[in-house]
Amino acid sequence: MNAAPSDALVLFGATGDLAHRKLFPALHALVRSGRLDVPVIGVSRSGWTLAQLRERVRDSLQVHGAGRDAAAERLLGLLHYIDGDYTEAQTHQRLRTALGAAKRPLHYLAVPPSLFPMVVEGIAGSGSGAGARVVLEKPFGRDLASARALNEALHRSFPESSVFRIDHYLGKEAVQNLLYFRFANAFLEPIWNRNYVRCIQITMAEQIGVEGRGRFYEEVGALRDVVQNHMLQVLALLAMEPPVDSGPEALRDEKVKVFRAIRPLAAGDVLRGQYEGYRDEHGVAADSQVETFVAIRLQIDSWRWAGVPILIRAGKRMATTATEVLVQLERAPQQVFDEHAAVANYIRFRLGPDRVAIAIGAATKRPGPLMAGDPVELFLCNAPSAQPGDYERLIGDALEGDPSLFAREDGVEAAWRVVDPVLDAGLGLHRYPQGSWGPQEADAIAACCGGWHRPELPRQ
Repeated sequence: MNAAPSDALVLFGATGDLAHRKLFPALHALVRSGRLDVPVIGVSRSGWTLAQLRERVRDSLQVHGAGRDAAAERLLGLLHYIDGDYTEAQTHQRLRTALGAAKRPLHYLAVPPSLFPMVVEGIAGSGSGAGARVVLEKPFGRDLASARALNEALHRSFPESSVFRIDHYLGKEAVQNLLYFRFANAFLEPIWNRNYVRCIQITMAEQIGVEGRGRFYEEVGALRDVVQNHMLQVLALLAMEPPVDSGPEALRDEKVKVFRAIRPLAAGDVLRGQYEGYRDEHGVAADSQVETFVAIRLQIDSWRWAGVPILIRAGKRMATTATEVLVQLERAPQQVFDEHAAVANYIRFRLGPDRVAIAIGAATKRPGPLMAGDPVELFLCNAPSAQPGDYERLIGDALEGDPSLFAREDGVEAAWRVVDPVLDAGLGLHRYPQGSWGPQEADAIAACCGGWHRPELPRQ
């Protein structure tokens, strides 16, 4: 990678919730590791001063970050602030002046998606976009048509090579480890196909509800919020072919091939649910038809995966909080021991949040005179999830111009193509108790695989 690093960071939405919870702690970590030493210019329309922004950063680091230290003081010293409306030309002219001699700024848009086109147009119109990069937070559209419209708006001001669509899930150490594990180990490749894999299940369960974000969730729902992006990205890492090299475009090329090979969803492939009490949440309609749970069954029409059921489910107010992948393997072709039929091998990837694990399910003989066995797990990786932060990794990569872990235009549109047919199809909605595993009706989606795998507490 020969891209020149950015020489300034502009943060639109600097006084917002995302900046407070995630971005300032990430910037602090980058300063501490020596990866950030350029001006950081906050832009917002809150009527604040630089002193108020600095106090906001101090509070962010105290509540969500590592607290005050020398790196925090260095970050505060890098800060500048511009107060003004994102849609007004004079705000962007003041930004251009503040950038000074910077030739390769990175513009981070931590603002509502509806403002993306206007902010990008303002950046380009003031001359602040020359040689610059732009980072956008998901969602990248609400459906295929709006994603295409957003891409067209972006490309009027920035080439695709300068657009960094951030999906924080791809910055997680556990997700990167999944990719590394697949292609750094030769023993996996011979069995990683339709001949040996019976089924793939991906579960993203959360015990929390919408946590005061009812109005936001009413606009997205589980399918748009985590399946179209996070879960399909994880699936792409599981299902992709080996990249031709370690370059970012080779990796993204293979992911796009997976998205294009996934058969678009039909109504019978989807089960939607809503937890009891959701309609009492602040900002939620009394007759809301938005799903807080979704289960889907996918098919990948490729030589490697044809005929292998792929199940994804995601939900809030579930029995536990865990994101886990289970790759179920076919049973041995002949039963040598009586209990052998009860044991099926698998490979399990625990992606968080409490622990990161890669394990193989097997069977060993139980001590004693009988040829009877017990299921065991062979841990290949079993570590606490205290790892470098996802935003730290991704912002650092964007500053350095590395797009490997960011979504590309064609990948975004191909992923929307998968879910687009069922987004507004008027599918039924099933209620489920809080603290459960979702609607019982979702069991039918997983019947082809013997039922849903339930991630439990971390196994020691």
